Amino acid sequence: MSETNLRHDGRRPDQLRPVNITLHFTKYAEGSAFIQMGDTWVICNASVEDRVPPFLRGTGQGWITAEYAMLPRSTETRSYRESWRLNQPGRSQEIQRLIGRSLRAAVDLTQLGERTITIDCDVIQADGGTRTASITGGFVALVLALRKLKEQGLISHIPVKNYLAAISVGIVDGQLLLDLDYSEDSRAEVDMNVVCLGDERFVEAQATAEVTPFTLEQLNHLLRLAQAGIRELIAYERRVLGELSSAETASVQETTMSQSS
Repeated sequence: MSETNLRHDGRRPDQLRPVNITLHFTKYAEGSAFIQMGDTWVICNASVEDRVPPFLRGTGQGWITAEYAMLPRSTETRSYRESWRLNQPGRSQEIQRLIGRSLRAAVDLTQLGERTITIDCDVIQADGGTRTASITGGFVALVLALRKLKEQGLISHIPVKNYLAAISVGIVDGQLLLDLDYSEDSRAEVDMNVVCLGDERFVEAQATAEVTPFTLEQLNHLLRLAQAGIRELIAYERRVLGELSSAETASVQETTMSQSS
């Protein structure tokens, strides 16, 4: 590939930023992970409570939800702490709903018992892709929390149906790019966030024509680019978490076997 096709940081158009996930990053949470996607850094804590929303009481089913916040000086200028505001910004509300929806798609909630797992995603440094990093790191923290519940004998197996990760893609200066940083995202003609399971089924795809409307062919190219990036992220999750064993859960192993057959 010629140098003219490389991005400002030297990456190929289809290349992820350097990824690092540190497990058990905090002391008290049932599950925690610190995810670094380039210069985007997010702390994800999973907390377990023996309660569920009113609409689930008496059903035996659990719930997974999320909270998301950009901490002061996570960006170039200081922002106010969201807890000081009378109303949480709409962007944060939309992102935490996305995180919750995504994580629930990967878990059999009927096997969780009447418990709520809350994933707190705190962005300590932002350089684009904070919501997708929160989903990927949040999934890792969630699995660690579920493992702890199993170790304590509170659940018989880990009710994870599949692995899960998310990534951003977009069109910048007419070029399709994977994993946009802020300098690329801020001038993207098309911006898209994609969430996929380990079997490459889509959980969510949010695409917006920021400047120029896009074609069906471009949309398909972006989705395939996202799938390739998510495939890499899930392979990384498998390395840091270790393959979920059949003693922990049969669901993921069955899915993996069906993919290889």
